[in-house]
Amino acid sequence: MDMDLQITDLAGASPAHSTVIVNFVAAVRKQLKNSTCYVFSDNVQYRFRTDEGEDKVVVPDASINCRVKSRRGNTFIDAPRFVMEVLSPSTEKYDRSEKMELYRQQEIEEYWIVDWQKKEVEIYQLDYENHIPRYYLWKVINETNGDELKIVHFPNVRIAFDDLFDEIELE
Repeated sequence: MDMDLQITDLAGASPAHSTVIVNFVAAVRKQLKNSTCYVFSDNVQYRFRTDEGEDKVVVPDASINCRVKSRRGNTFIDAPRFVMEVLSPSTEKYDRSEKMELYRQQEIEEYWIVDWQKKEVEIYQLDYENHIPRYYLWKVINETNGDELKIVHFPNVRIAFDDLFDEIELE
């Protein structure tokens, strides 16, 4: 029996890490009500096929999916339009490399990397160079320009910088 397994450290996230996810989902959920899109927290998984033909399952910290009927059981098989990952010491390298590359291959339009310790959001936008999807850093948001925080591909959905980081206590 040939099994290609990858072991990942699934130690519990810090309360601050989880708080950012909850804050995001709470702020976005009601704004998407009665639309075809839904916001999900880190309990939803997606199955993707890589450019190399491998099947990968990922669980983003938060996602906005407008194709919720495209699933097998509890696993979505179509890419969401938006993904957010909240950094932690055990996942930062994975979030910035392998996971980001997988999201790029799936042509997920917008990718946020949130650093709760720095209170900073990196917003990446998908664009194409010679028909190849690429992520470009659109903007880095922090306390000095927090009023510029927005979900670019959902312009009617608002989330305030202070709301995203509400009740975060630095550890």
